[in-house]
Amino acid sequence: MSGKNKKQFGVWLDSNHATVVGRELVDNGSFVVLAEAKNDGPGSNSNENTGNNAEQSLQQKFFKEITTHLQNAEEVHVTGTGITQEQFIHFMAQTAQFKNTVANESTSLKMGDEKLVEYIAQKFN
Repeated sequence: MSGKNKKQFGVWLDSNHATVVGRELVDNGSFVVLAEAKNDGPGSNSNENTGNNAEQSLQQKFFKEITTHLQNAEEVHVTGTGITQEQFIHFMAQTAQFKNTVANESTSLKMGDEKLVEYIAQKFN
């Protein structure tokens, strides 16, 4: 992948937490942690249907919060545990702002901010 002057981002996420990595100067410079987002999850509900709806609504809100940090993204590498990264890529594909964004994914365990920045930098080199 040619990383020259592209708006590239990396996102590590699971169902409760996300870390967004991007370049210092938007389209060039070193990768740095730009933001973190949290999904506190639903509270207790009296029935399963209400619980599922609340969970889906909170996940959509969580994904929207993440995408606010991906302004004009051309390439996004999504990594994390479980299936949340697949759901996030699907969310991006259905969002007009990201219809031309190239999204790749991988699976990785939780890592510290420095390791995540290194990991994302390797993906775009």
